[in-house]
Amino acid sequence: MDDAARADAAERARSMRPALDARGVRLVALTWVDNSGITRTKAVPVDRLDSAAAWGVGASPCFDTFLFNDIGMTSGAVGDLRLHPDLGKLTVLAAQPGWAWAPADRYGQDGAVHPGDQRGLARAAVRRLAERGYTAKAAFEVEWVAGEARDNADGEDFRPAVHGPAYGHARLVSRSDYVRDVAVALADQGVAVDQIHPEYSPGQFEVSVAAADPVGAADDYVLVRETIRAVSHRHGLRASFAPKVVADGVGNGGHVHLSVWDGDHNLYSGGDGRFGLTGKGESFAAGILERLPALLAIGAPSVASYLRLVPQHWAGAFAVWGLENREAALRLVTGPAGSREWAANLEAKCFDQTANPYLLVAALIFAGLAGLAADATLPDPVDVDPALLSDEERQRRGIRRLPGSLNESTAAFAADPVLTDAFGERLTSDVLAVRRGEIEHFAGAAPDEIVAALRWVH
Repeated sequence: MDDAARADAAERARSMRPALDARGVRLVALTWVDNSGITRTKAVPVDRLDSAAAWGVGASPCFDTFLFNDIGMTSGAVGDLRLHPDLGKLTVLAAQPGWAWAPADRYGQDGAVHPGDQRGLARAAVRRLAERGYTAKAAFEVEWVAGEARDNADGEDFRPAVHGPAYGHARLVSRSDYVRDVAVALADQGVAVDQIHPEYSPGQFEVSVAAADPVGAADDYVLVRETIRAVSHRHGLRASFAPKVVADGVGNGGHVHLSVWDGDHNLYSGGDGRFGLTGKGESFAAGILERLPALLAIGAPSVASYLRLVPQHWAGAFAVWGLENREAALRLVTGPAGSREWAANLEAKCFDQTANPYLLVAALIFAGLAGLAADATLPDPVDVDPALLSDEERQRRGIRRLPGSLNESTAAFAADPVLTDAFGERLTSDVLAVRRGEIEHFAGAAPDEIVAALRWVH
């Protein structure tokens, strides 16, 4: 950032001050997401926002190798980064009076983007896609389980805050104020809610929001989760986004919807291929499907992820694709007739919310671009639950289980030159250090121990 850019950033922040003052904002939380999927933050008083915009806020690089339990794989004692708020995304927080929020980009003191900055990698992936003449839209589904805070201290058994049938209206009746407040807070913050509903597990809900550009979708994901967390707190509840809240229950997914566009043309609609796929849309999807084992190290990056990623839980445990197949890792969603030209998209179902959303959208784009470069094609779609097929039939049809452990997916990521080259040496090294650190931490641990340790981290 040169002197002119600093001056412009400071002036823009100062110009926002009257509106922030009028809404009672006193502090601005600047967030980034680390390689364990934890949202970290530093905050500045609103009268220091101009300085933060121009010069950034100091932060140690140690967070790049923090594990879920705040133990760093490197000391981080030396060096400094600068957090610069993205003022274009600054949002007054509806459930935290006196607060605003902005995602931060991380720079070195020399003004260059930090090579480990995950949001910067997502921006780079979007630029790479644009160089090929394409844009993308993405959205994250957010599932969470609400528990009674007083009954859910760390280390205690989980007790859901709401009971009733899966998807049952009884859950909305018992927590109607809570669910309404989540939806209202999101709307007040400019997040367009498409739907919100009770989910399968006891105490579980889900919210889906409108698609945005990939970096914006990752920003929205962070804002949605932290809004749910804040509203839950105000209602005396505690929200868990962990892949498993109880070891024998159905976990929280973090499905990603993605569509790729050539101008105004959605590559997943109006083509001559199967189910309306265009050739380029198929190649992009094939690139993702081929690299799902490695992508899991980014999108299902916790030991707990593999307690969720099992067959017949709609988690996408098999490396297959299919039309509206909820047991396929890659589900093609066409939308109803009349909407397909704008609604059709890919849904990646095998990911969860221990993922860093910026790394995940970047990795999906890089994988899809590799498919485009190779003119890759998809195998035959699967229109049944793969778990219901015999081992012999799965083998005949080339249907493979996805990795069953973080160790397997981490090895696949380390061996994938497309992803590691795109991530760069520094970020690849940090991701591998964090994955291997968690693997070592939970070596020999029982599922109940893993779930208890991670229940309230995400």
